[in-house]
Amino acid sequence: MTLLEIDLKKLESNYHSLREHLDPHTKMIGVVKANAYGSISGLIAQKLVELGIEALAVAYADEGIQLRQSGVTAPILIFYPQIARFKDIIHHNLEPVLYSKRSWVKFAEQTQAEQKSAYPIHVKYNTGLNRIGFDPNETDWVLGQLKNSPFQIKSVYTHLGQTESPKPDAATDRQIELFNPIMHKHNAAPEQMPEYHLLNTSGVFNYPELHMDWVRVGIGLYGFANHPRWNQSLQPIAQLKTNITQIHYIKMGETVGYNCGWKAPENTRIAVLPIGHADGFSRQYGHGKGWVLINDQKAPVVGNVCMDMVMVEIGDIPCSEGTEVVIIGAGIRADELAENAGTISYELLSSLGNRIPRIVKE
Repeated sequence: MTLLEIDLKKLESNYHSLREHLDPHTKMIGVVKANAYGSISGLIAQKLVELGIEALAVAYADEGIQLRQSGVTAPILIFYPQIARFKDIIHHNLEPVLYSKRSWVKFAEQTQAEQKSAYPIHVKYNTGLNRIGFDPNETDWVLGQLKNSPFQIKSVYTHLGQTESPKPDAATDRQIELFNPIMHKHNAAPEQMPEYHLLNTSGVFNYPELHMDWVRVGIGLYGFANHPRWNQSLQPIAQLKTNITQIHYIKMGETVGYNCGWKAPENTRIAVLPIGHADGFSRQYGHGKGWVLINDQKAPVVGNVCMDMVMVEIGDIPCSEGTEVVIIGAGIRADELAENAGTISYELLSSLGNRIPRIVKE
């Protein structure tokens, strides 16, 4: 049976480790979007609140609503609120990030229609990532709107594009340079005094001088920090395991999988595992770019990954049908596996499908 084991003690260890890297006054936004990076968002959120995290964040309104329905009462930021969901955001006491004139005007209209005042929002500026955010030249417009606004700005922030890059990094420095006058203008305005944040997990480690009022930590809570040295203080919380479904003896020259994807160079054995690209173990891990551990030995993926199955060469590894297989976990890190296949741990973890049962280890 394929299952994903979530270790809450490791989550707790990561939380405290990240806290130790922060300035004492800096608060933490725990990012639990995409089902808490492929794990269990409700339980992860509840554990983080229990540990003392000051706020949570998700990508879209539905994710925040699900957390509210699971009993989470902490502040929840919606990073990418869609205008069609503004009414639901208000009804569930979620905190949208406003990122454009249109989003500002539409949310103001919805807030007034709901007869709300001093509604908590966050404002994002685009300083170079060029994803979403107000242009820095629109700072004066934002400040002008505040004079008759139904909002209370809780924070102002931007998203740095490559905080894991070695310093000095010209692109990151340019983003910081653009954000500084934005902060100065907000600080000089008499209407409201927001708090500020710049950093994600990598930034926590790489830019300790810029911790500011808040940091946004996502992948670090789950055990990864995008650098081997930073990883040393964190523990991956998820372990993906399965069992061998069947073993085949393959003769030299025989092929395995769709499109005859692999031809045996010698007599060997392959094991069939009950996981495939429908579960998030994608085709990019085929043809030896992915591997699993069986009795602490590497077994490379052969041929094409199927929708529901994957085949690995086991050679003379001691195992039998039913033997446990580690796909991600002890001895096989998600970031290393992902890098070998040309992707990142974020994609591998967040792609793990709902067909895989999750179990929690307290």
